[in-house]
Amino acid sequence: MLHMIKEFWGNRSLIWKLAKNDFKTRYAGSYFGVVWAMVQPVVIVLVYWFVFQIGLNNATAELKEGINVPFVLWLVSGIVPWFYFSESLSNGTNALLEYNYLVKKVVFNIDILPLVKTIAALFIHAFFVLFMLLLFALYGYYPGLHTLWVVYFSASLMIFVTGLCMLTSSLVVFFRDLSQIINIFLQVGIWMTPIMWSLEDLLAKYPILALLKLNPLCYIVYGYREALFHSGSMGSLGWMHAYFWIVTALVWFLGYHVFKRLKVHFADVL
Repeated sequence: MLHMIKEFWGNRSLIWKLAKNDFKTRYAGSYFGVVWAMVQPVVIVLVYWFVFQIGLNNATAELKEGINVPFVLWLVSGIVPWFYFSESLSNGTNALLEYNYLVKKVVFNIDILPLVKTIAALFIHAFFVLFMLLLFALYGYYPGLHTLWVVYFSASLMIFVTGLCMLTSSLVVFFRDLSQIINIFLQVGIWMTPIMWSLEDLLAKYPILALLKLNPLCYIVYGYREALFHSGSMGSLGWMHAYFWIVTALVWFLGYHVFKRLKVHFADVL
């Protein structure tokens, strides 16, 4: 695994060029180009905001510390990292299939392809982080030193999803239905993560739902909200810090070994 990290660092220039090219070519040929990448998530946020705040009259939401905050800010702070995770996992899973012409080149280091996809997704994620900070400022939540924690949680999410993509991208070469399974997982996963509903509101009635905190994305969502609302210190996340990095290490360990084991067969299958 350390060898792979060294390879990533040694190929950082190539990875960066491929990520930029991947981002540009994804919207090549369309009249508005990358604008579409920004419009779709914004429309989704507006729809959720209208349904939950206007339709269901949820004007405020409660943080885990019992503090009420504007619902639209609470929603955005949870859904922005989810957008990045969803796009990275979808595109990263299909990285080897999309770049099959590079996989067949003996001299090309295909280990970097899942990372290329997760870095390419960072461009849109950076835009939405800035949009989110602007929206928070309009409501009186101004950025400060505490906001830098958003960088930490974004980097943590990128590390986690890159390890996951190493696993899924190697498996989808032999089991193409995995792409469809992941799409279904993402549709369900957004509701299994406390993004549009508060886990704390339900724990009093259904304590068993505390198991949902085992979802690694729960740590990221809680972290974003702690950083943006500066409602407490990162120490309030407690055991979730250690749990997230243990899960991330296990995902990387599994993804690395599966990728290396199946790597020699990729070119033949593709």
